[in-house]
Amino acid sequence: MRFVKIIERILAAIPVMLGVAVMVFAFMRLTPGDPVDLMMGEAGVVSKAEIQTIREQFKLDQPLPTQLFHYLSGLVRGDLGTSFKKKEPVGKLIFDRFPATMELALGSLLLGLAMGIPIGIWSAVKQSSALDRISMLGAFFGISMPPFWLGLILIIFFSATLGWLPVSGRITYGLAPTSITGMYMVDSLLTGRMDSFLSSLEHLLLPSVTLGLALASIIARIMRSSMLEVMRQDYVTLARAKGNREFIVVHKHALRNALIPTVTVVGIQIGVLLGGNMIVESVFGWPGIGRLAVDAIFARDYPLVQGVVIIYSLTYVMANLAVDILYTFLNPKITL
Repeated sequence: MRFVKIIERILAAIPVMLGVAVMVFAFMRLTPGDPVDLMMGEAGVVSKAEIQTIREQFKLDQPLPTQLFHYLSGLVRGDLGTSFKKKEPVGKLIFDRFPATMELALGSLLLGLAMGIPIGIWSAVKQSSALDRISMLGAFFGISMPPFWLGLILIIFFSATLGWLPVSGRITYGLAPTSITGMYMVDSLLTGRMDSFLSSLEHLLLPSVTLGLALASIIARIMRSSMLEVMRQDYVTLARAKGNREFIVVHKHALRNALIPTVTVVGIQIGVLLGGNMIVESVFGWPGIGRLAVDAIFARDYPLVQGVVIIYSLTYVMANLAVDILYTFLNPKITL
């Protein structure tokens, strides 16, 4: 039954993806700037015949409904098109960059969970204490700081001033491990390359902290609110009345139900980590999808921008589906 519900949810996402595809197609065409003019500007002096040839090559000379039809028909076949600027299939370009973005997102997510959940639980248990106020004040600052500003401050302090961590990139030149998953830290462990692992970890720290600090702050505040609400429930009072230690009451009886709102936020934030990392990837020179998208936007590379948005949208849909499935394990009363 659960499998059938999952299939139904996936099928229900198809109209959403179709709507996203049409919207990004329309918005890119409404954006000022002509991709052919930009390309020809880089090439120097060109003739009108050459410009017309380029337009025909990319089907930009056709009416917009015809262009949309070609785009959607290709999308149905799994063809995201060919990049105007890079002259390569969009799917290949995204596939090559996806491991870097996934590694950064996972690093930020693990950091956010490792910091946010314990701080939220601890603040709820020690409600109104000085440490609770300090942790919530820190969470407030964490949410308020723009990632691009925080990234620059971290670079200035830890890289330029102290020289502890690298400024940009994923790994030191020449230390890249044999590619298996495309994620350097994982591949380093799989191939037993500790030098590669340490180098990739050093490069990952600053961008992960930049993205993960805001996530940890959000999780801490949501976790604290959820724990405070759950701790007032009758079954928690009963668990205390039975003589259970406070640690058992908190972690066995209260935590599981308090995690449900937190899981919702984490599911949404996974999409934010993947889709909202464009600026952070640009600040740290991280060769992921976000940086690829920024370059494509400036170049008015329609197929590449459309492909990246489709991948981001699909990630959001899958993340929310995974969250809904996880609900059923945290609380069996919840169904898909």
